[in-house]
Amino acid sequence: MAKQSSNQAIGIALMVIGASLAYWGYDMSGALNSQLSQVFTGSSSNDVIFRYIGGAASFAAGLFIFLKK
Repeated sequence: MAKQSSNQAIGIALMVIGASLAYWGYDMSGALNSQLSQVFTGSSSNDVIFRYIGGAASFAAGLFIFLKK
């Protein structure tokens, strides 16, 4: 029983970290240097993309761990 509750806590923590990283990437995408990068290169800066990918991966792993029985 204790192992399941610790796994759920780890899953929740990973989901929170993932959501935070995704929000941080979203917040960075509105920054001036990111907008200038979009204007000149046509794509978001690497920092924004890495935070989106890291956030999605962390959230997915946390959800998997949380729902695993």
